[in-house]
Amino acid sequence: MKSTEIDLHKELKKYFGFNKFKGLQEGVVRSIISGNNTFVIMPTGGGKSLCYQLPALVLEGTAIVVSPLIALMKNQVDAIRSLSSEAGIAHVLNSSLTKTEINQVKKDITSGLTKLLYVAPESLTKEEYTAFLKGVPISFVAIDEAHCISEWGHDFRPEYRNLRSIIRNLGDVPVIGLTATATPKVQEDILKNLDMTDANTFKASFNRPNLYYEIRPKTKNVEGDIIRFIRLHKGKSGVIYCLSRKKVEEIAQVLQVNGISAVPYHAGLDAKTRARHQDMFLMEDVDVVVATIAFGMGIDKPDVRFVIHHDIPKSLESYYQETGRAGRDGGEGHCLAYYAYKDIEKLEKFMSGKPVAEQEIGFALLQEVVAYAETSMSRRKFLLHYFGEEFDAENGEGAEMDDNIRNPKKKKEAKDQVVTLLEIVRDTKMLYKSKEIVYTLTGKVNAVIKAHRTDAQPFFGIGKDFDEKFWMALIRQVLVVDFLSKDIETYGVIKLTKKGEEFIKNPHSFMMSEDHDYNDSEEEAVATAAKATGVADEALAAMLKDLRKKVAKKLSVPPFVVFQDPSLEDMALKYPVSIEELSGIHGVGEGKAKKYGKDFVELITRYVEDNDIMRPDDLVVKTTGANSALKLYIIQNIDRKLSLNDIAKAKGLAMDALLKEMEQIVYSGTKLNIKYWVDDILDDEQQEEIHDYYMESETDSINDALKEFDGDYDTEELRLMRIKFISEVAN
Repeated sequence: MKSTEIDLHKELKKYFGFNKFKGLQEGVVRSIISGNNTFVIMPTGGGKSLCYQLPALVLEGTAIVVSPLIALMKNQVDAIRSLSSEAGIAHVLNSSLTKTEINQVKKDITSGLTKLLYVAPESLTKEEYTAFLKGVPISFVAIDEAHCISEWGHDFRPEYRNLRSIIRNLGDVPVIGLTATATPKVQEDILKNLDMTDANTFKASFNRPNLYYEIRPKTKNVEGDIIRFIRLHKGKSGVIYCLSRKKVEEIAQVLQVNGISAVPYHAGLDAKTRARHQDMFLMEDVDVVVATIAFGMGIDKPDVRFVIHHDIPKSLESYYQETGRAGRDGGEGHCLAYYAYKDIEKLEKFMSGKPVAEQEIGFALLQEVVAYAETSMSRRKFLLHYFGEEFDAENGEGAEMDDNIRNPKKKKEAKDQVVTLLEIVRDTKMLYKSKEIVYTLTGKVNAVIKAHRTDAQPFFGIGKDFDEKFWMALIRQVLVVDFLSKDIETYGVIKLTKKGEEFIKNPHSFMMSEDHDYNDSEEEAVATAAKATGVADEALAAMLKDLRKKVAKKLSVPPFVVFQDPSLEDMALKYPVSIEELSGIHGVGEGKAKKYGKDFVELITRYVEDNDIMRPDDLVVKTTGANSALKLYIIQNIDRKLSLNDIAKAKGLAMDALLKEMEQIVYSGTKLNIKYWVDDILDDEQQEEIHDYYMESETDSINDALKEFDGDYDTEELRLMRIKFISEVAN
């Protein structure tokens, strides 16, 4: 049947009940019906599956759909069966079927009843299946999630690599490749690997104007921030992504304890529980699913209102695809990710066991995620540029749906620095990735730079008036305007473009905005949370600071000993009016609330009454028992003067994580007597010197202390002394 003879609109109405096609669908359907190889790049939620389902229903023969996910196949088969009175219209062929079921599938295909056959790539390698399929009329082969073919795709599957030869075996049938995420490099890979460079290519815009993108720094109190966020979006559906199953369970528990209806979802749960939790979410019996990325492939819930990344994903493709589960109905979708460079380092560590080429690819993809998180330019422009699409950050649709645009960073003229950067890329013969370019500019040497003798060049260190962060930020912004390009084939080597050469000859104004610095800044985190939650009360914050000064003076201790800045910010956000409420404030525990809280609670109560303030309901975050059990274990074993190394080992903690727990204990007002441990590392004179420093200092920042002592003490020693100091002076 020719496409001209088919009334497509009539068929669309008959099978799917729609009056008109969406976006590029009609063009794709016509291309497939005309027997052409076709390549479709369409974001999640763009109506990709209809592109091959409709042609399959109207053409002679059976269409084979290759898909990597059993759950997804099952969903689609159910959906197609609901369109017809015949259950045999669509089938799955995979390892989970019994002999009888396989025979039924074959019978339905042979009789011409089955229009769509969903298979996993492994099934197609089975001799008995291919032999059978060779003998029946096949309309076309569709390869869904085609990015799995490319090792540059975020979900590479080696078995996808052999699909071309398998399809050739089936005879001369048209091939349809479909993907919801593909950078220019991945697209090229797919076309080459499927041997369909002649394909009609349809690429939809990747811009989702209804999604709001936001990154917040990830700090100790991230659970509290998530709970506040969900309470502000009460009754709305959302997904929280975590990297590990353990984290999924923890977060789901914390949410439940705090009265939020949430369920966990990960591959470690049995199939029954997974299906039940998925259904509860779809049927709106729960608001939130906390999940690993095992969740959501094929979740067709149109009204997901927020997607939160507790851990930053491994690639921008994953990020794009996961955030794309929000707002599919065109309504609002808030995409919030928490970022700390420590998480990136953790992901790099996971990769260390893999083959070198795979590691290189993984590192290159991760660096793009870092760039996205730290950039202060329009996130939408950055993201779309990554997918090879230009976006006008001032007038484009959805331009204002972005934290960087709503809270812009200061901009400064950087014309001369751009010229310097472009010249360095040119003069180092375009051999380097970002890191080596930055090192060349700032005069830092590593093995790669030594090997190319760049450190002997007259331009080496020409940009040392600016730090590495500055140059890294500039490279990102210059890449997006195409003065430079990143060569993916060579894992991210930077090249100078025609536009860049032009700029060197005729420089013009270039306004650069500073990158975010998410270096563990607790203050920035609370400030960001405040912005998002309706801004901390600045007048109250100022009054609390004054009160803290007075209390500190009276007790002859530095202000941070009483309460830290983030705690005051949090008080100005939640207005605690009782000692119990105060003990739930960020960084304040029961002990501290009892010791210093009276004056602060009285001040806040007066302030709330005088200014007629509506307090946010129950914004105190309850913790699960697991965390308090750990704290109790630490306190008891320090009382027994056990070695800190042994305590850490017994609980599977790194020393850094143990110190963090100890800091939380003493900052919350509980004593920890670690004199026995500190005495082993520092003599009395050294202890006295550090103690006096903290006593005089305005701040308890470890970075400031490191600068002050200029290498005399390391971070761990200063942290241990800070714990001892707070414990003795404050608690």
